[in-house]
Amino acid sequence: SSEAGVQLDRLGGGAWQARKSRLKQRVREIAGELIKTAAARTLRPAPVLTPPEGLYDEFAARFAFTETEDQLAAIDDVLSDLQKGRPMDRLICGDVGFGKTEIALRSAFVAVMAGKQVAVVVPTTLLARQHHASFVERFRGLPVNMAQASRLVPRKDIEATKKGLANGEVDIVIGTHALLAKDIKFRDLGLLVIDEEQHFGVRHKERLKALRADVHVLTLTATPIPRTLQLAMTGVRELSLITTPPVDRLAVRTFITPFDSVTIRETLLREMYRGGQSFYVVPRVADIGEIAEFLRLEVPEVKVAIAHGQMAPGQLEDVMNGFYDRKYDVLLATTIIESGLDIPTANTLIVHRADMFGLAQLYQLRGRVGRSKQRAYALFTVPVRRTLTATAQKRLKVLQSLDTLGAGFSLASHDLDIRGAGNLVGEEQSGHIREVGFELYQAMLEEAVASLRDEGGSEDGGEAWSPQINIGTSVLIPESYVEDLQTRLGLYRRLAGLDGAGEIDGFAAELQDRFGKLPEEVSHLLEIMAIKGLCRAANIEKIDAGPKGAVITLREGRFARPDALIDWITKQGS
Repeated sequence: SSEAGVQLDRLGGGAWQARKSRLKQRVREIAGELIKTAAARTLRPAPVLTPPEGLYDEFAARFAFTETEDQLAAIDDVLSDLQKGRPMDRLICGDVGFGKTEIALRSAFVAVMAGKQVAVVVPTTLLARQHHASFVERFRGLPVNMAQASRLVPRKDIEATKKGLANGEVDIVIGTHALLAKDIKFRDLGLLVIDEEQHFGVRHKERLKALRADVHVLTLTATPIPRTLQLAMTGVRELSLITTPPVDRLAVRTFITPFDSVTIRETLLREMYRGGQSFYVVPRVADIGEIAEFLRLEVPEVKVAIAHGQMAPGQLEDVMNGFYDRKYDVLLATTIIESGLDIPTANTLIVHRADMFGLAQLYQLRGRVGRSKQRAYALFTVPVRRTLTATAQKRLKVLQSLDTLGAGFSLASHDLDIRGAGNLVGEEQSGHIREVGFELYQAMLEEAVASLRDEGGSEDGGEAWSPQINIGTSVLIPESYVEDLQTRLGLYRRLAGLDGAGEIDGFAAELQDRFGKLPEEVSHLLEIMAIKGLCRAANIEKIDAGPKGAVITLREGRFARPDALIDWITKQGS
């Protein structure tokens, strides 16, 4: 626990209860915000979008691959959401290269055929360019107008796109943050697709929501950020998982190694000699010069292209086209290539200073290779003779262990564990889940969400709260009675969920049957659980009992019938 920076509290002490109640208030506020958002979406009507008979099957048949089982299930989920008549808010979590774009294509087809406009928002100019090409290819021959909005598009074309969106001439627009500009207006937006949403800030996402409140939203991601995963887990967003890899797909072999010129030379040459291409990724634009010089001296045989976000649009376009057309063997780039690029001939990745990248970034980068039937290799280099931070070591270890296909969701769960989920409605990404542990935080949030749902969003509800009872005697399940720690913890967990005298009596009978006669401490524990139930009914928050009497604290200082309470106290005294 010291390693993870987790604070331990004494059993039966007040510190844990205090920490829990502090967090409970915060969680309740978060849940309130989430529920308002989710409820508002649920109550609003949205257009019912139905796949056109016959034509939809024809469009689906253009998909060059066989759909996996998970992919078909996700497509069915989306189609059913579109026909419900209320705004869809679905997260598709599928690994890199597992066919999420196909789901976006099919849902876009359904929306456009129903006369609605579709906006596809992506994080990078290169991804916008790639998606635009694949959408144009799939919709070829259909009466659909496409447009692209990003830094790579000339201003004249952007202006024409804005006009087309406002008057309804443009059916599908694919673009970067440029689509979130305030001067972009849609005539009849029906579907918003957000690709790789972990790259957008909270403000961008708020702007996306504000585009249209009654719009259908489909979010695609391989490694959901902790906050998104948390929203899906608490049932605020719908979640579809694609975990089955396409047929013949091989896992990427991952190696973590100190920087070594011989290894890098051999890796790049081996890829070139088997007819493939390689990515060499650096963390900062400033590192490009040093690595370009290193490649010129150490691996003169390979042709190197350079790509980064500070290049002029036309220049970047030329470099990428050249790499697509296999005019270069190695693309030396920053993380601009991180999102969704699909170059099947590129099957080797080298990452310089891997310790400077985040877990999801490294995972996304690794997803750029191994997108065909060839075995792909990823080499993450770290500085020689330099100690990595504990978190960097943990990140790289997790990445190396998750080298199976379809590990993106597990990776996001690890990330949730390493960083916490952050404030689900605010801007901080990494949070303080550790204050009470992930499981309890999850349970508290689910409980708060459920109770606010039941109350229709009112602030004071029947959430489960736990009275504190201090009687100065030992209340526990002794090790001498139940030896196995896991069994003891399981019993405590069950005990916490018991409700009413009947359930407590049943639990006592089961303990006696399994472990023998109840020791005094266990009897006290069961009696206290029964008293807690009575305290909840009477709105008593705390009882401190000693040899001379007891102090009773009412929850929020309120009692249902104060006159009856005074009457009862008077009678006790007489």
